Amino acid sequence: MAELNRRHLLGLGVGAVAAASLRPALAAEGGEIEAHGISAFGDLKYPADFHHFDYVNVDAPKGGVFSTNPSYRSFNQSFLTFNSLNAFIFKGDGAQGMGLTFAPLMARAGDEPDAMYGLVAKSVKISADGLGYRFTLRPEARFHDGSKLTAHDAAFSLTVLKTKGHPLITQQMRDVVSAEALDDLTLLVRFSAKRGRDVPLFVAGLPIFSQAYYAKHPFDESTLEAPLGSGPYKVGKFEVGRYIEFERLQDWWGAELPVNRGANNFDVVRYDFYRDRDVAFEGFTGRSYLYREEFTSRVWNTRYDFPAILDGRVKRETLPDETPSGAQGWFPNTRRDKFKDPRVREALGCAFDFEWTNKTLMYGAYLRTVSPFQNSDLMANGPPSPEEVALLERFRGQVPEEVFGAPYVPPVSDGSGQDRALLKKAVQLLQDAGCVIKNGKRMTPQGEPFTIEFLLDEPTFQPHHMPFIKNLATLGIEASLRMVDAVQHRARRDDFDFDLIIERFGFSTVPGDSLRPFFSSRAAATKGSSNLAGIADPVVDALVEDVIAADTRVKLVVAARALDRVVRAGRYWVPQWYSGSHRVAYWDVFGHPAKLPKYLGVAAPDLWWSTVKSAATEQAK
Repeated sequence: MAELNRRHLLGLGVGAVAAASLRPALAAEGGEIEAHGISAFGDLKYPADFHHFDYVNVDAPKGGVFSTNPSYRSFNQSFLTFNSLNAFIFKGDGAQGMGLTFAPLMARAGDEPDAMYGLVAKSVKISADGLGYRFTLRPEARFHDGSKLTAHDAAFSLTVLKTKGHPLITQQMRDVVSAEALDDLTLLVRFSAKRGRDVPLFVAGLPIFSQAYYAKHPFDESTLEAPLGSGPYKVGKFEVGRYIEFERLQDWWGAELPVNRGANNFDVVRYDFYRDRDVAFEGFTGRSYLYREEFTSRVWNTRYDFPAILDGRVKRETLPDETPSGAQGWFPNTRRDKFKDPRVREALGCAFDFEWTNKTLMYGAYLRTVSPFQNSDLMANGPPSPEEVALLERFRGQVPEEVFGAPYVPPVSDGSGQDRALLKKAVQLLQDAGCVIKNGKRMTPQGEPFTIEFLLDEPTFQPHHMPFIKNLATLGIEASLRMVDAVQHRARRDDFDFDLIIERFGFSTVPGDSLRPFFSSRAAATKGSSNLAGIADPVVDALVEDVIAADTRVKLVVAARALDRVVRAGRYWVPQWYSGSHRVAYWDVFGHPAKLPKYLGVAAPDLWWSTVKSAATEQAK
């Protein structure tokens, strides 16, 4: 899940090499270009001898405790619980924060849309065709037990993640041909000829595991034994399903690298888990944890008036979110016959009254999502450009004719909660799709009663479903809401065992291979993938490949907009909403950079720091 920018690009082909302005810092050798960093199109802001990222507080004090309720997840993680310390495989519910315990080859810059700079790797030599990356590792890199981190560990890690990692990892590594240690400090990664431009970036950000550790432990099993790491933190105390703490290493080998100065400031980072958002909010007001990002507008507008807010012990901030907002909505499972017809899926969208929901339940705090590339220049608007038409023309007759006009936008209701015009349109769409009324009930084309089960894992979204379900009833569709626990919800999601499910996803600033897990036919048949709707369309597959093949930013934008038009024409989701800001609240024990980096969101806890002298002082307080 990720972001975007509007910068001048130098069009140096698909290899992630350095910008012309940085060439004095680079060296060419045997057709290779050596660089201290990589990006999708080759441009880098920081020179090889940079001291720290511009946006950090390089003098941030070390110490204190950062505690929060999880608000982001990846791979097998859940917001609500955990039962495993292996967060990179399909099995189990991985603990939040495990990435803190591992060091990758390179670290991301928060003020550039996709640039990465050396962490475990001090430099990389990229072949002229962009298909071979020779990383030179730092000899000082160490695992937590003091053993050396070598290229053999890195090669093992990439190989095992490609073969046994979570499906979202294995899908994005399909263009990784091999990873080989040429010696202790040299790692050679080979990519396939048509690799996505973002694949080297993805590889450079993956964790590096100890080969010796996994010689004695199976990699693809859930476990509550903390694996041997090499990052700034190690696993501390934890209680399954309730909390987990990470303790900062006081003598971490990478602390003074340019990419780490001003970061990793807390002695302890802790994640507290709650099965219910209201209970989690009460935990915050009672100071059970110290930082909270608020995702419920009702709570933000009505409940942040408790004493600690009024007397200044808790701060509230609305921080800008300049990243692409991605897609959030209900995804109908097109693997099931009743959802295969796009007219049926459009009818479902007509039954959801966003305007009423936003006004009545969400205090008008949100904007309507319309595109998977929402809030970015990859989103299609108006008629297609000549360049987009050129890409789409070969599919004329295979895609709806609307693809060659303005892109689909969800209808705007009258805000009454039951817009008769939209419901009438939904009735006609269902009739046209062969879903007729029989004995007062809507039937599927297969002659079965049309029923829908919404799958949910926590109660916050219940009020948003009820008016939707009521409107579906007026169409003769019997809809219900099924609440399950977090473990069962993830299992059913991964197995595609649902009618409609809520999800939010977004893409990187320069999407490429990362699109495949969400849109490709192969992902539709891969358990655990993010293609929840089951999109299996050769046109979409071809356009995804066009995005991946784009060798300039201009071509990328054209291809992404063409893809956007086709996906939106397929009515593969009922769009919900998005916000252009982060709502955060925290007990007055933290500081953060005056200007947070554009592409890292709120950057907490990464770049924040404690204003309390020590963790012991905070715990005593």
